[in-house]
Amino acid sequence: MLDHLGGIDQLLAASRDELQRAGLDSETIQALKQPDQALLEQDLEWLSAPSHHLLTWGSESYPPLLRDIPNPPAALYAEGDPDILWQPQVAVIGSRNPTAGGKDNARDFAGELSRRGMTITSGLAAGIDSLAHAAALDSGHTTVAVMGTGLDRIYPASSKDLALRIRELGVLVSEFPPGTGAKRSHFPSRNRIISGLSMGVLVIEAGLRSGTLITARMAGNQGRDVFALPGSIHNPMAKGCHRLIRDGARLVETAEEILQELAPMAAQLAAELQRQMGLYEKDKAAEKLENEAGKPHLTEPECGLVWSFLGFDPKPVDVIIEQSGLTAGVVSAMLMMLELRGKVEVHPGGAYSRK
Repeated sequence: MLDHLGGIDQLLAASRDELQRAGLDSETIQALKQPDQALLEQDLEWLSAPSHHLLTWGSESYPPLLRDIPNPPAALYAEGDPDILWQPQVAVIGSRNPTAGGKDNARDFAGELSRRGMTITSGLAAGIDSLAHAAALDSGHTTVAVMGTGLDRIYPASSKDLALRIRELGVLVSEFPPGTGAKRSHFPSRNRIISGLSMGVLVIEAGLRSGTLITARMAGNQGRDVFALPGSIHNPMAKGCHRLIRDGARLVETAEEILQELAPMAAQLAAELQRQMGLYEKDKAAEKLENEAGKPHLTEPECGLVWSFLGFDPKPVDVIIEQSGLTAGVVSAMLMMLELRGKVEVHPGGAYSRK
């Protein structure tokens, strides 16, 4: 509608006939012309909190990968640090009732991917989703939880404590405004955002009738890589993964396989970060330090800058962010690029050093 009518001001000023000809239904037109003031005030009150954000389609802070999917949300409500949405993400999803082995795999893969510079994204559901979020937080890293409710309505209730942790150390996001309760139809809609934010989707365990398979198909339609863990032929929670593999998903056994497969999209995200930050000029001081170290030339200015603050002793990511003056999203993306090129080493606790 914004593209069709020329912008938000034109949309709000358009007549009912113009809006109808543009394709809006009568309910939406009524909401535009006579908005519910109580709901509007409720939303504005929610947005007044420092940790609450609204990322609209026209905002430069809107996540770039999500913008490219066929049906991106017009806006995202976010609670926590919205810069995390610019970090390279992998979705880790699966059954709400995983086996003991599935639980172990969720923790192991989410923890290792986090330590290797990836942000774990999932849906806050019971089972694999919650285990993946918790593993990322336990490893000292951030995570993204995409909800099918308003951000003030935690669902399921068993995820309340986990959601509180994510609010502090990660970010909760939803396309649904505050006050929106859980509806069955909301969760397939939520799933397209999980895959849309991510460079790839890892399925840990899933039955043949699992909603996880729908998310995986959405990811494929969005051009995302889909990875699946194989399992025992006698495990009903492995049958969904086996079907995905037969349909073209990548069979993986290690986090390293996922990272190597995602390297091209990581480069694309890094380029978008550069464009967004407007950092196209080469940092000469960083280039000098880099060349003095005898390492190959790094063409990206942020890579050169991040490289210049690394030594051969492990340095925590938050120290690199503070010293470089770059955002957490930029530093995370650049560190992952450097790691994929074999130039940095990851240490326990998420610290980095030159290799």
